[in-house]
Amino acid sequence: MTRDELNALSVLALAHVGDAVYELLVRTHLAEGGKGRVVDLHRAAVSIVRAPAQAKAAAVILPLLTEDERAVYKRGRNSHVNSVPHGASKAEYHAATALEAVFGWLHLAGEQKRVTELFSAIEAELKF
Repeated sequence: MTRDELNALSVLALAHVGDAVYELLVRTHLAEGGKGRVVDLHRAAVSIVRAPAQAKAAAVILPLLTEDERAVYKRGRNSHVNSVPHGASKAEYHAATALEAVFGWLHLAGEQKRVTELFSAIEAELKF
């Protein structure tokens, strides 16, 4: 997609895609790590993709974002959401939405190398 097409998408559409991208990265990382049982993989993935954990991941990448990525992040953080899941504060949920929006935006822009760079920074800092 072109930048204009990407910027025309709602931030929640970007977050919708980014949620899937981020979860796939997490699941791949965990599978490569050698956890054998599916139940263990699932539990580990859920703990990493929950809003509080994603808010921590967002804090890791925020200083690394380019100007364009930061603009998407801010759109995601400031988006209007109708509900916040149990176990997450409103601030955590907004940060998680912002993280997902960035990953969705980069994925749709074809910036897979950048997606990998940001995810590697998160993994290195949070050591999951």
